[in-house]
Amino acid sequence: MKSVVPQKNVSMRDVFGDTLLKFSLESSRVYAIDGDLANSTKLDTVANGNPKKFLQMGIAEQNMMSVAAGLATTGLQPWACTFAAFLSKRAIDQIQVQIAQPKLDVKMIGAYSGLLTGVTGKTHQALEDIAIFRSLANMVVLAPADAIEMKQMMEFAHKYEGPVYIRIARDPYPVIVDGKYQFEFGKAATLKVGKDVTIISTGTQTSRSLVAAEQLEAEGISVAVVHMPTIKPLDTDAIIKAAKSTGVIVTAEEHSIYGGLGSAVAEVLVEECPVPMLRVGVRDVNSESANNDDLLEKYGLSEGHIVKTVKEALKKKQ
Repeated sequence: MKSVVPQKNVSMRDVFGDTLLKFSLESSRVYAIDGDLANSTKLDTVANGNPKKFLQMGIAEQNMMSVAAGLATTGLQPWACTFAAFLSKRAIDQIQVQIAQPKLDVKMIGAYSGLLTGVTGKTHQALEDIAIFRSLANMVVLAPADAIEMKQMMEFAHKYEGPVYIRIARDPYPVIVDGKYQFEFGKAATLKVGKDVTIISTGTQTSRSLVAAEQLEAEGISVAVVHMPTIKPLDTDAIIKAAKSTGVIVTAEEHSIYGGLGSAVAEVLVEECPVPMLRVGVRDVNSESANNDDLLEKYGLSEGHIVKTVKEALKKKQ
């Protein structure tokens, strides 16, 4: 795909609600399960448009996932949605024992993922969910870069038989793919070619990585941007190819640097193709409430921080 700087902003959660409503109307198997956050997650689209397919579990995430498991054992396909912080940490025992181990057909949507959760503070921010979910056997872990990819991921998950976790953002994000783009399960997408350094990003950090890459290009640094929408199973071939092509890697994710995309990429590199690598992500700190730009800057996720990290990585290459 040609070099592109993201432009139009579209909400992933709006697309989520609309797409799940469509699934629920078309398939007798599909049910929406809510943890008393439908107005925020946009599950209220199903509640309003097809109330017979909407199940309200209240603020009881552990029970919600047990109900989802029970529904799946009867041949139904439950889509359980709550904030990613609650799904990944409050209900992880139920998810592991009742859903992942028996490989049940439950779709889990972690809304309000990452750092930018609308001034809710550290209790509602999810910076560990990728690490938690990718450690579970049988679990698929996905992170869309924009609303178009979100819809395509949902279409894949609807057809896939087994547990799937998708983390989505609260705020509207730039559309970065064109009409020809098609999400491929387990495959990375090269959004920008370059020869000096590769940024491997996922989810919301991909649009910021593209902006950073354009800024670096203006300074004469040729940057490849590889988007990793499937975090598990990981596209190891794409990582090895990038390492051999540019000789240095920077990862970028709206997540802790521990256990997420950066760790996954490092695992591949150390075993298959060791090259210099740096990670852009939240360090070993607790976050706080603030506006988006201030949070991105303080915790090292902004476009400027990506630019700075790429330059530091290039020094290691030299």
